[in-house]
Amino acid sequence: MIKVPTIQSVTTAPGHTLLVCFSDGARRSYSVLPLTERDMFAPLKDEAFFRNVKIEEGGYALSWNSDIDISEYEIWQHGQPMP
Repeated sequence: MIKVPTIQSVTTAPGHTLLVCFSDGARRSYSVLPLTERDMFAPLKDEAFFRNVKIEEGGYALSWNSDIDISEYEIWQHGQPMP
């Protein structure tokens, strides 16, 4: 099993994109737009709400509230590597 590094920092970018830095120094760009087609993630369409992303304790997920989160594994696996 692959040991996925934890999330160290996150910023938002235009186009509902997350820019995530991991504990091993890797960086990924991750668009949440495809997720917003699901009811659970629909609130992320609101730009102000989207910008209120937080890193969960330990760096194992990003969250917006108690119902909406994205794991570090999802971002690591499906995010686009950044230089």
